[in-house]
Parts: sequence; C-alpha cells; structure tokens
Amino acid sequence: MLALGSAGAAPFAYVANEGSASISVVDTATDQVTATFATGAKPRGLAVSADGRRLFVSEQAAGAVVAYDTASGRETGRAAVGASPEALYLSPDGRRLAVAVEEDDTVAIVDAASLAVVRRIRTRGRNPEHAAWSPDGRWIYASSENADSIDVIDVAAGEVVASIQVGDRPRGIAFTPDGRKAYVAAENANLVAVIDVASRTVTRRIPAGERSNGVTMRRDGQRVFVTSGGKGTVQVLDTTRDEIVAETPVGKRPWNMALSPDGGKLYVACGRSNAVAVVDTSTNAKIADIAVENLPWGVAAPGAAR
Repeated sequence: MLALGSAGAAPFAYVANEGSASISVVDTATDQVTATFATGAKPRGLAVSADGRRLFVSEQAAGAVVAYDTASGRETGRAAVGASPEALYLSPDGRRLAVAVEEDDTVAIVDAASLAVVRRIRTRGRNPEHAAWSPDGRWIYASSENADSIDVIDVAAGEVVASIQVGDRPRGIAFTPDGRKAYVAAENANLVAVIDVASRTVTRRIPAGERSNGVTMRRDGQRVFVTSGGKGTVQVLDTTRDEIVAETPVGKRPWNMALSPDGGKLYVACGRSNAVAVVDTSTNAKIADIAVENLPWGVAAPGAAR
C-alpha cells in the first residue's frame, strides 16, 4: 500500500476497482492517482463521510460494508449487511447509510458511526441495485435489476409504501436538491424517467443512451449526468426543460460517477477502459483520463452531489 498522507484534509476522490480489489485515491486538483490501497474482493458502492476521514465500501464477496480510514487506508470496522451488497448512499445528515443488498432483496440501514445495522427493509423488486435518499431524508428510492419499477421506502415506517413504474431494469437515481423531482435511469429501456415526488408519477420518459445506468445530480440542480454503458458516453440533461443538451464520449462501459467537491469536474468510472474519465462540467468536454486498476465500478468524493 502506498502512503496516503493526510487524505482526509485534501480534495480526494475514491475509485472502487472491482476487478483488482482495491481503491484508487485521486487528487482532484491534479487528477493524479496519489495512492492505492487493498480492499476485500469485489468492492462496489462507496461513500465518503462529510469530513472526508472515513470511506465506506460495499464489498460483495464479504457481504459487508467496510469502513476505511482515508489517511491510512486501514479498515476501521465493518457491518454484515447480507449477500451481494451493491450501491450505498450516505443520508443527508451523514448519520446513516442505505445499502442495496442484491441477493437478499433488501435495503439495509446502517448507523455510520457504530456500523450497526439498524433496519432491514424488504424490497418489492428483486435484486436491488441502488438506494438513494431524498434530500429531506424521509424517503429512499430503491431500484432493482429484475423490475420495471422503483420502490418508495418510508424511512420512518421502515417499509415500502409505493412502487413507481419507470422502465425495464432501473439503475441509478438522483433527486433534485429541492426534493421535488427524481431522475431514474432504466437500463434496458434506454431512457431516463422523471418522477414527480409529491404525486409519485412519471412526468416524462427521456430517450437516452444505450444501457443508461449511472445518474448524478449537479449541486445547483440544473443538470443531471447519465452514463450510457452501450455508447460509452455521458448524457447531460437540463432539468428545467428535461431534455438532453449535450453528450460526452468518455470510455468503455461507463458506470457510476461523482462530482468533485466544488462541482467543477465529473469523475466517471469506465470499467472496460480501466480508467476514470474527467469531464469539465462547465463545457461538458472530457479533459483527462486517469488510469486506475481493474474494472472501476464507481467513484465517491466528500461533499459531492449525487
């Protein structure tokens, strides 16, 4: 393992390399990999604490969420969440994690401080992939691989209270900062569904790239970024018009992504390129490719919009 130094105090992004069981640490000022540290087999979802000092990683083979100290790369604790955890999301208040547990058909809620599993919520859809919090923390939207709908979880009640049909094989999810709309990529339908949160209805289905997958919201809520695994691009959606306004080639099998803490750059994990593409969010142009290890699955950064 390379020395990480005081990673918690610097503007770093973290890349989960599923094929090589490692995390690449990227300095977002220079777009250089400054360190790599080992994880358990098949790291996938990841999130960074607000202070940047802890990295939470869902490790598929272990069926666990593992916490790492970002300054040393050492494990500090783990939570057994179930078989094949996928994406995980930190709650808006930073106190809880929502973890999509694929083979158990559940969303696990984990206390971020103690790593205790405080609740397991069964989904209606099979093989959940993502579990995104609404900005007010009241709802979790869960997408499932073997479904055409997303499940709406009432966090206080700890149960699914509705399902919203979006399109075959829903994947990434992002809410607008005001919590009024949510955007869901439907991979097999090649579209992005726009959901009115209050009425729980789809107001628009936007044709997008082949195998639409990851979804990330810019902090100002004016743009949504959606990866196209089949085209190797990122689509840029204008949320005022709910239309695609730009498309950026990034690499082979782009998947999950994150914005830099200042929102100026988008970091896209390109699994088959073994690289992270860097997109300037003001111009929507790719400005760099960062070589990482095998099969990058996703990216996280402290304070980044999702």
